[in-house]
This record gives sequence, C-alpha cells and structure tokens, in this order.
Amino acid sequence: MKQALFTGTIPSSRTSLEELTYRVASGDHLAFAALYDTVAGPVLGVVRGVLRDRAQSEEVAQEVLLEVWRTAPRYRRDRGTAMNWILTLAHRRAVDRVRSAEAAAVREHRAALLDHTPAYDEVTERIEAYLEQEQVRRCLRTLTQVQQQALGLAYYRGLTYRQVAEALALPLGTVKTRLRDGLVRLRDCLGATA
Repeated sequence: MKQALFTGTIPSSRTSLEELTYRVASGDHLAFAALYDTVAGPVLGVVRGVLRDRAQSEEVAQEVLLEVWRTAPRYRRDRGTAMNWILTLAHRRAVDRVRSAEAAAVREHRAALLDHTPAYDEVTERIEAYLEQEQVRRCLRTLTQVQQQALGLAYYRGLTYRQVAEALALPLGTVKTRLRDGLVRLRDCLGATA
C-alpha cells in the first residue's frame, strides 16, 4: 500500500503555530508546509542578523527548519511559544556556525604557520655533525696520552675525578690538572672563547 507524500488535513489560516508544531511532531507534512510558510521569514531574519552573509544565512535557515521537522516532538508549550522555540533554535544554529567558522580560521592560521617553518635539511645536518666530530677527533689527537685517557674516562665513561685517578693510578691533583689542561687545549683547538 502506497503512503501519500502529504499526510493530514490542510491547516486553516487560523491554526495557531503551536497547533502546527504539534501536528508537525506527529509527522503531518501539510502542517509543516504551513509552519514553514509562517516562520521561514523570521528564522532567516534572526540567522542573517548573526551571520550577515546571505548565502550562509539561507543555508543555516534551511538547517533550522529541518531541525524543527526532526525535533518538533520536543517542543513544550509550558516553556514558551512555538515561535520563541523556533527562533531560539535559529539563533543557536547561527552562533554555532560563527563559532565553527572561527575555529576553522584558527586551524587554517596554525596550519599556515607550520607551512612557514624552515624545512629540516637532514643531509646538511649530518654533514655538519660529521665535520664537527672530525674536528673534535683532530683536536683530541693534539693532547698528551694522559690527557686523552683522563678526558675519555671522565667525559665518555662518566667517571668521577677520584675514579679516574684510581683507574690511571695517579694522584687526584694530577688528574684534575691534566683534565683542566686538556680542556683548555681542546677549547683553544676548537676555537671556542672562554
């Protein structure tokens, strides 16, 4: 059995908006057509007051009227008139559109900032690291063997001065002097300023 596209009876011009809303809640297509004709202008006015853009306002007004169709069963007469309920839906939907547009603008701005960050050049970075390592190796070769051993134990193995002294069987003062002298020579060789 086929169901008619439009159900219900044609509302009269004296049918209240509340009555139309209740009929829409029960799925009455003709009541929705009458409700649409009654509220489309005020809905568009509220939305346009928030959005300003005509095309977006028309789109949001259509969304609001579809929402009225879907959510008409939620309308409660004891909480206000049907017109106030519908216009509140319109205002909320328009504000949501503004917030969504603002959030999108913020996201686009952040993305644009990320696009302007300099690209990481991995090859250049590797070459620079290699050259720095080679320079450190060359400078380490200029140190005495005791200075090289002391620096290796202290800085590469993480031993304390006392542990370095024990490992090299040298007095603690000698180890401290060798480490200090070795660091000074490295600094001078690498071209660092004190």
